[in-house]
Amino acid sequence: MIYKTFQRLSLSLALIGAFTLVQAQTGVGAKPEKGAKIYLDGTKKSLHKNWEYWQGPRFAAENPIKWPEVKDPVDGGKAISSNDPAGAGGKYGAADIVTKDKFEDFHAHVEFFIKNEGGNSGVYLQNRYEVQILDGDYGDHGLAALINEHIPTSEEYNGLGKWNAYDIVFKAARFENGKLVAKPRATVYFNGVKIHEDKEIQQVWGGPNSGLDGGNDGGKGITDTPGGLKLQAEGHDVFYRNIWIKKLDLDGKSTDF
Repeated sequence: MIYKTFQRLSLSLALIGAFTLVQAQTGVGAKPEKGAKIYLDGTKKSLHKNWEYWQGPRFAAENPIKWPEVKDPVDGGKAISSNDPAGAGGKYGAADIVTKDKFEDFHAHVEFFIKNEGGNSGVYLQNRYEVQILDGDYGDHGLAALINEHIPTSEEYNGLGKWNAYDIVFKAARFENGKLVAKPRATVYFNGVKIHEDKEIQQVWGGPNSGLDGGNDGGKGITDTPGGLKLQAEGHDVFYRNIWIKKLDLDGKSTDF
């Protein structure tokens, strides 16, 4: 009896520990997992070290990157604003930035702060598939949507003037002999709450100015090319900090975590 009680207690503690581990990996302030790399700590130094402009068809910015370093409105630290002058008026693709490193499967943690009503930006997985950032909108093109395809299962936005966090596990499309055999998938937590669970993504939206393969067969012509994590400039004060990414190998595995 004592042994069985000990077994049940050990199992309970293990389950609690596993739950705590998952929760510790999500939400504002989450620290990088073992093996992850910090790509943006809020400083201009990390911006220029790890990021570059995406020079797509609409590229209109000038190097070096003009995304300004700003004072964190919450704790007085440092953050990077997406308000590049070349992106004014919502001209996405003109001054978007992308990691120099390219990825297939990965876990990304991204913290963002929307300063003003209607603030607009976006996080692009593999420089293809957008997780929307848009204050005041909810729907398949709204905040936290896997754009044009999946609406979040709950509204977890902390609101204007507060930090928010996406935690995303992404699995790249799979190819065999050059042929697409499995579409990309993603699981997303928003401020520590799961809002998308292992969702299949059908295509790239927004045309050639939106990212890789956007101009291929109306965005349906996905290619077997790794891509970086991209952040969108649309002339708004959307700030970023604490962005880290860990490469994964999800062969035969779900994105759920």
